Amino acid sequence: MDSFRLAARAYLVYGVIYWIGGFYLVMHGVGVRGGRMMQPGVVWIVLGLVFVVAIPYLLVQRRAWFERWILSRRDFARILTALMALRAWHVLRVALRPETASVPAPWGGELTFRVGAIVFLVVTAGALVLVGRAAWDREAA
Repeated sequence: MDSFRLAARAYLVYGVIYWIGGFYLVMHGVGVRGGRMMQPGVVWIVLGLVFVVAIPYLLVQRRAWFERWILSRRDFARILTALMALRAWHVLRVALRPETASVPAPWGGELTFRVGAIVFLVVTAGALVLVGRAAWDREAA
């Protein structure tokens, strides 16, 4: 399978999981970076959904208009890899905090930010490897 097609699928899975997690947190009054918020972050929900759809669309195959006027697909994947690595770093910091907040779990009980961060870190690391592999793959050049 083409490394960019695999990267697009990995990013789609990563994006959907993050979007569902973010949506769940927003519905429980938790905003960006874990802070409390009074109103739902509709802008973040919609913007996140745009990224979940647009980024895999740009990765899966060459888009002449995008590569001519904006970035090559490889450069786009490289920038995306750097941004995902930054995301992984921030998620790792949440996972390593001595104390974290919690939200009600969908199945009952509570779900700590630490547990959520560990799950998101594993998902991010997997997608990061596949997007990075496509970005620096010699055959994709």
